[in-house]
Amino acid sequence: MASDDYGKLENRWKRISSLSGAISLLSWDSQTIMPSGAGDVRAEQIATLSVLRHEEITSNLIADLLAKIDPEVLTDWQRANVREIERVYKNATALSTEIIDSHSRARHNCETIWRIARKDSSFDLVADPLGELLEITKEIAAIKADKFNMQPYDALLDEYEPGAKAENLDATFNYLEPKLTQLLQNVLEHQAKTEYASIPFQVTEEKQKKLGLKLMAQQGFNFQKGRLDKSAHPFSGGIPDDVRITTRYDEQDWQSSLMGVIHETGHALYEQGLPIEWRGQPVGKARGMVLHESQSLALEMQACRSREFFEFLAPVIADEFDVSGKEWSASALYQKCLRITPNFIRVDADELTYPLHVILRYRLEQSLFSGELSIKDLPAAWNDMFMKSFGFRPTNDSDGCLQDIHWYDGAFGYFPTYTLGAMAAAQLFSAALEDEPKILTKLEKGDFSDLLDWLREHVHSWGSYYSTDEIIKRATGLPLDPSFYISHLKSRYMQ
Repeated sequence: MASDDYGKLENRWKRISSLSGAISLLSWDSQTIMPSGAGDVRAEQIATLSVLRHEEITSNLIADLLAKIDPEVLTDWQRANVREIERVYKNATALSTEIIDSHSRARHNCETIWRIARKDSSFDLVADPLGELLEITKEIAAIKADKFNMQPYDALLDEYEPGAKAENLDATFNYLEPKLTQLLQNVLEHQAKTEYASIPFQVTEEKQKKLGLKLMAQQGFNFQKGRLDKSAHPFSGGIPDDVRITTRYDEQDWQSSLMGVIHETGHALYEQGLPIEWRGQPVGKARGMVLHESQSLALEMQACRSREFFEFLAPVIADEFDVSGKEWSASALYQKCLRITPNFIRVDADELTYPLHVILRYRLEQSLFSGELSIKDLPAAWNDMFMKSFGFRPTNDSDGCLQDIHWYDGAFGYFPTYTLGAMAAAQLFSAALEDEPKILTKLEKGDFSDLLDWLREHVHSWGSYYSTDEIIKRATGLPLDPSFYISHLKSRYMQ
């Protein structure tokens, strides 16, 4: 019977999901607690599991079961699951196990060397491994582009946001960039008219971590199924029932680590809120990185940079850091949060300049993949483009093209999802406030329940049942629209 074949397909996919989870957890471990000398053996383990997963996905059994299933006897969710399995299967069968193995090894090798290069601020150390990884990634993109009749760069985008296309990104970024550049100038002029003094204050890593854990609990993070650790670059990983997040600490800048924790907790809450009944199945996974980033930014930028949130945060900080005085009042902390100060580092950027960091990376990626830009010229091209966008130039590679892990871990095509996610966060948060007007009032007491419940209902619980566009349209009544983001920025920073 077709229903029996569907059951076999689900069971088979649970095996594949287990392999994916193991790879994710091993990757997280390699970036956090793994001893430095264990890199080679870990690379071997991840490559082996990646090949095994690929073989499972592309097996004849999957093809046979997909061919036998009669969609008419399935539920709506089961049909959506078959659709997603077919999508993953077709993408996987485009590639050989040999290229999967080579890509996995190149990623791990490049990312390991990047850690040293970033610490030493020496791009030359990692240039050759990055060049090798780029060539393998180009080969993968070309294979998929040929099979699916798409542009090579679109094949990369599709890996992180199914269906994304460069021509649509170009239109969006061409709309955003001049508006952001003009708004940045207006905000800086506006800020220059008001007095502001930043008081240096050193906070130990231990105190910062304690505050971060407290905020994670307030947001609704389930510590029975996740944890917080330290890494060279903030990130989240794992699986819905074992979510791992990390941050990095600077004792001279406690706010950076806190907002990093809040951001990654948004990712984790999305994972923990995915439909339990579809665990281990493609339809139960997060839709894509646009929605993933929207969930982290809805927490970090929309909720936790609101005036109301600082009414809750100020007394918590006073208690945790043992501080007092008007510079630690809710009003002072909120005003500090509103200061727009363009800087070199993307993860420390304010929400107005952040998209400019992303657009820079997007355009450099396109140049690398088109062949217009060579790896050896990347640092200079980065610095020139940064100068054009921000008006000042990075003085070292760590502040320039070495600052992010993404390229060195093979995540080409990922960066655009940050800005699309910021747009989605503004639009979703606006709709949430319209549906649940008490969200901001509750944030004054550190109560995220109304916001989290709304996100659970309108985003998390749908997994990959709908496309990103459909989820946003159903939640807000409109397709993704960058004007919500621009309106949000004007309202917050030109007051």
